[in-house]
Amino acid sequence: MIEIGKEAIDFCVPSANHDEVCLKDYSGKWVVIFFYVKDNTSG
Repeated sequence: MIEIGKEAIDFCVPSANHDEVCLKDYSGKWVVIFFYVKDNTSG
């Protein structure tokens, strides 16, 4: 279960420009992560 205020694990994802963006790049900053579960799908 995810808890508010708990430290997130580091992960990397490709950006729209095909650069790699990692959570560790934003260390010490507030970050909001939002996932579009069915974005650009037929579901």
